[in-house]
Amino acid sequence: MAMLDKTYRPAEMEPKHYERWEAQGAFAAHTDSEARPYTIMMPPPNVTGSLHMGHALTFTLQDILIRYRRMTGKDALWQPGTDHAGIATQMVVERQLEAQKVTRHDLGRDNFIKRVWEWKAESGGTITRQLRRLGASPDWAKERFTMDEGLSAAVRKVFVTLHRQGLIYRAKRLVNWDPKLHTAISDLEVEQREVKGHMWHFRYPVEGVENAYITVATTRPETMLGDSAVAVHPEDERYTDLVGKMVRLPICNRLIPIVADEYSDPTKGTGAVKITPAHDFNDFQVGVRHDLPQINIFDRDARTLDDLPEGYGGLDRYDARKKVVAEFEALGLLDKIEPHTHMVPYGDRSGVVIEPWLTDQWFVDAATLAKPAIEAVETGKTRFVPKHWENTYFEWMRNIQPWCISRQIWWGHQVPAWYGPDGAFFVEETEAEAQTAAAKHYGKAVDLTRDSDVLDTWFSSALWPFSTLGWPEQTPELARYYPGDVLVTGFDIIFFWVARMMMMGIHFMGDVPFRDIYIHALVRDEKGQKMSKSKGNIIDPLDLIEKYGCDALRFTLSALAAQGRDVKLAESRVEGYRNFATKLWNAARFCQMNECQPVAGFDPKAVKETVNRWIVAKTAELAAKVGQAIETYRYDGAAGGAYQFVWGTFCDWYLEFAKPIFTGADEDAKAETRATAAWVLDQILHVLHPLMPFITEELWGQIAERDGDLMLRSWPVLDGLAAPGVEEEMDWVVRMISTVRGVRAEMNVPPSAQVDLLVSGLAEGKQGWAKTHADLITRLARLTSFDAQAGADRVAQASSHGAAQMVVDEATLVMPLGGVIDVDKERARLDKEIARLEGEIGKVDKKLGNADFIAKARPEVVEEQHERRADWAQAVTRLKEALERLSGA
Repeated sequence: MAMLDKTYRPAEMEPKHYERWEAQGAFAAHTDSEARPYTIMMPPPNVTGSLHMGHALTFTLQDILIRYRRMTGKDALWQPGTDHAGIATQMVVERQLEAQKVTRHDLGRDNFIKRVWEWKAESGGTITRQLRRLGASPDWAKERFTMDEGLSAAVRKVFVTLHRQGLIYRAKRLVNWDPKLHTAISDLEVEQREVKGHMWHFRYPVEGVENAYITVATTRPETMLGDSAVAVHPEDERYTDLVGKMVRLPICNRLIPIVADEYSDPTKGTGAVKITPAHDFNDFQVGVRHDLPQINIFDRDARTLDDLPEGYGGLDRYDARKKVVAEFEALGLLDKIEPHTHMVPYGDRSGVVIEPWLTDQWFVDAATLAKPAIEAVETGKTRFVPKHWENTYFEWMRNIQPWCISRQIWWGHQVPAWYGPDGAFFVEETEAEAQTAAAKHYGKAVDLTRDSDVLDTWFSSALWPFSTLGWPEQTPELARYYPGDVLVTGFDIIFFWVARMMMMGIHFMGDVPFRDIYIHALVRDEKGQKMSKSKGNIIDPLDLIEKYGCDALRFTLSALAAQGRDVKLAESRVEGYRNFATKLWNAARFCQMNECQPVAGFDPKAVKETVNRWIVAKTAELAAKVGQAIETYRYDGAAGGAYQFVWGTFCDWYLEFAKPIFTGADEDAKAETRATAAWVLDQILHVLHPLMPFITEELWGQIAERDGDLMLRSWPVLDGLAAPGVEEEMDWVVRMISTVRGVRAEMNVPPSAQVDLLVSGLAEGKQGWAKTHADLITRLARLTSFDAQAGADRVAQASSHGAAQMVVDEATLVMPLGGVIDVDKERARLDKEIARLEGEIGKVDKKLGNADFIAKARPEVVEEQHERRADWAQAVTRLKEALERLSGA
């Protein structure tokens, strides 16, 4: 085999391996396999999307699971696909048309939709190309799109079925209305922004009581034109006498009742609130409870309607606001205006303020569908990891509202409903079936008009776990791969997507769509701030891949993915793990230079040399530890365990221990050590493969002639290799050397300075170890002499001339330093550094003890202060220990 290049070049190696894997069908699941299936449903990224850091995290974590399960012999299906992303995609194409001075209305619906499909064919594959660059290994041959014909059939079937079961219905209710895009939008597409505005206090005259007023406060004065009541808390004694009386609504001159309702908070403002059921979600509920009229004052552009009092029709909502305030002031009914900071809903795509608006829409009876989905998590059929996310799930599901599924746009699954001449509608899977139903209803054939609305994108993606497998057809894939084993996703779509898949999966398949739901946190910048364009702190995963290689980014994300904690990503971390890849490459080169070649039939149980028995046992521990960590979604544990073993145990210790054997005269020991080193390196490549697929595959192919790719090899199951006595012996050697090295570094002993080491109190059993490994300890701890049986007198004498004292297990180690460093100066330096750090800790404690700071600071800022304090406290402890070591001087 040729010698490995001096440097690993990921940009050359990564695409080469990926193209070969894909061409060979290495990612494919095998429906006819005898192996146990293992399924992950890919959260389908938007077809408009391009890879961002959240994608990089979620797809890396899924790929680690799927590669690991493949290696453990499962028939692993990672089902890929993309989402048609209704509004987002429509806007992309509309912007392109805008550049040509054309609107979708100029084209008409059919031609516009044709244009969207053309765009999808040209540009819709960006995200899937980028997923390949990330090393993701789904079964691309099974790729689906939420608008492909099979999925569209599933959507129609589900809609019609739920409608027949009374679980989909048409109703006039409040929705989030986007006055620019002219459509209802989901809560997820509403962005709450903090706005500095005002709170207006209006006085409404109480009817039939002279000079009596009830004062209400509002941030939206214009909506008073649609008020249908004033609400007070039933236990608010200030208003007990007024409940049941009427107030005369100024400007409109309408009488509206004062009602008692617990929605009104007696501790806020005046304790009385105006109720506008057609323009506020909470007010809508109050209106339902008290049977209040729903008075709509806006059209689809959020302009006032013509049937309002004279002079108020046809106004922009903010012009109507100014006019209402001016008239209240003129009438002497404006009590006061206060500055007020509050949250205002904006459309995340249109950028305009969203209006709660009363419209005819299609709704799903989510409360009925939610019951079995709640029970599935309560009984453990599906479990959340980390477990605390189930509280969020229960909170949403137990308070679920009807789900508005219709959207007033063109791109999407068109509602399968047709209207007759008198407005009666017929819900069927095809137009022909609707015609038949209508003819039966009217007693003759009539012209039908199809509902122009499309369905919420989340409606079709709610069916993803079974529609992608061929449902409603009873396919072999559906029978084999449903339910899935795990869903990996972010917490922000637990309600929008996870909950809805649970509802639809249980309802249509009779079983939950997945057994585990692993919820990962956000990727933030290194300061813990959310990444955003406005902050300018977005890190592009593709840039990092270009710069450091895909493996380095994947390993970084895994190492930082601790359960329940946000990922704080700094480029320096990726650079650090690129160095880890380099370390692995260099270790493989070192093994090659020392003629470490895999030996056919090598039996790790048969090795005799102590260092070899030790590394074999440690390797078996590594494979079990990393496998267990991946199975329990402890990605940070898997990455951390692999890192410590490769960089520490294998490179820093074993290969150092092996050097004298490689250069020695014992040919049997040399041959065994070469074979062992090659075997350990092979196991490392197996264990690292799910995390770092490219460099491991490259080394696997270059180190020796192989019969096939590493990605299709079995995960190492290394039983019966424990060697407790040997592990104890070599771990003691490592502890001895590490302790001396650590103290040398703490005491600023120059690396070139060679020092003596005296040991007293060493247990009898370990004296043999000290003798056997004296050369290793002397060389690796950079000692001039190593006396493992120094008497107490000699130790005391050495200490009196300035020395560092250490304790390893039962033994005392003394390193005379009098002639090497200025002990007094070193003690002063340590004192000074301890005082500085304690000062920093004091400042942080003051901040954390300040209630004002805690109330105003962002959670991530408070967390950062706690982390800093912990780091400094740790450093102080370490420095104090160093000072104590010098106390014998």
